[in-house]
Amino acid sequence: MRIGIVTEHYYPSLGGIQEHVHHFAREMSRRGHKVTIVTSRMDDVARAANGESPAGDAQAPGRVVRMGGSRLIFANGSFGRVSTGLLLARRLRRRLLDEAFDVVHVHSPLDPVLPLLGVHCAPGPVVGTFHTNFPADPVRRFAYRAMRPWLRRLDAAVAVSRACVRALEAVVPGARADYRVIPNGVDVDYFAAGRPLPAFDDGRFNILFVGRVEPRKGARYLVEAYAKLKQRHPETRLIVCGRGPELGDLRELVHREHVSDVLFAGRVSETDKARFYKTADVFCAPSTGQESFGIVLLEAMAAGTAAIASDIHGYKKVIQRNLSGLLVEPRDVDALCSALERLVTEPALRNQLGERGSIRAREFDWSHVTDQLLAFYDRVIRAYRSA
Repeated sequence: MRIGIVTEHYYPSLGGIQEHVHHFAREMSRRGHKVTIVTSRMDDVARAANGESPAGDAQAPGRVVRMGGSRLIFANGSFGRVSTGLLLARRLRRRLLDEAFDVVHVHSPLDPVLPLLGVHCAPGPVVGTFHTNFPADPVRRFAYRAMRPWLRRLDAAVAVSRACVRALEAVVPGARADYRVIPNGVDVDYFAAGRPLPAFDDGRFNILFVGRVEPRKGARYLVEAYAKLKQRHPETRLIVCGRGPELGDLRELVHREHVSDVLFAGRVSETDKARFYKTADVFCAPSTGQESFGIVLLEAMAAGTAAIASDIHGYKKVIQRNLSGLLVEPRDVDALCSALERLVTEPALRNQLGERGSIRAREFDWSHVTDQLLAFYDRVIRAYRSA
């Protein structure tokens, strides 16, 4: 099968959609399918990452075709990107025609600019996957309802969670009645095989955050909770893996409050990320809301690390409350501190959550998710050809 993936979000920028696209393409390539990822150039990110994505385009699964540039924007409490470039629609249409894909798969298909163009220019069957959980504000209602023609142009629509479907139905009610929920995936074996970092094997209790350091991810609330925990449990350590616009504010907070044993590890490689998960005693995802799923939660659970997450829609479908992780109210520093303290002082519970989390993560292994998407593609292609 020849598959074209059109996405605004791919390496060297980092995030859940990037991980989804990369690992799905890798699994499809392993099975002998031909995958082409169409995305934009991200010169600002490439410079920060020394010109290379985590895998590098040469090592990416399938081909990576870059057209146009992209600019950073802030929306929905997070940073995203928008493609720019002259004749972008013409170039994309020509590429999709020349490649003669069996199916074009557009990620975040109502996002400007490249995804919208992908839906508009696809000459054959087109599938759209929605990744975002967002508030139904008036501006978004107006914008998305204006995009009804693009939504109807999709031959099939996928959402990574029911939270995404609810968000879409709130802004464009009745536009579609056939969203198929197919979740994000995780490479369970890869994260399970990670090796702990010896430098942190010093008897301290390691608490880990992985993600963009931006308002929606809630790292500030974790730092504040850790500052309270540290007063009662001085043997603890906080490790923050990631970069973002709030990083300077977090450093200032740590310095102002004289909080010790906080490591800002910055952007880490995939190999080191797996090792940090294995190094951690507890992983924490304190996001404030509008999360659609929680890939970092799956990664930590696959590594067998006990997890604490905000009690929000996107995360509740990944973590089973008090079974494969603990859930706390978002922005509640005291509740987060109490949950952390509980896992510091109850090693049996910590081990139980880690074991059950690893079992839960296997339900989302990429082999299972890819089986679902392949069966979905087959049904869409057959329906398109018969029509």
